Amino acid sequence: MTDLYPTGDDDRTAPGRGTGVTDERELARRTAAAHTAASRDVEAFLRRLPEVPSPGDVAEFGALVAREELLRAERQEATDAAGLPIPSVGRP
Repeated sequence: MTDLYPTGDDDRTAPGRGTGVTDERELARRTAAAHTAASRDVEAFLRRLPEVPSPGDVAEFGALVAREELLRAERQEATDAAGLPIPSVGRP
């Protein structure tokens, strides 16, 4: 991390910033962690996937990917709110 992005409670006392900045960054960190966990779940599933997937495997994979995508979108919204918008990522 660089000095450009202070961490922790320091954000609350920065000029022109209220506690909302710290809250937004904490939410961004939490949603990023949740997305990472969902990505790991997809990876774990793919590691144990049999050579010939069953219909249940296909359904489970669909559910895992849907969860990962939902959390990716939530992470994107949280990082946008925290002042880290990336307009070209995942958007038309």
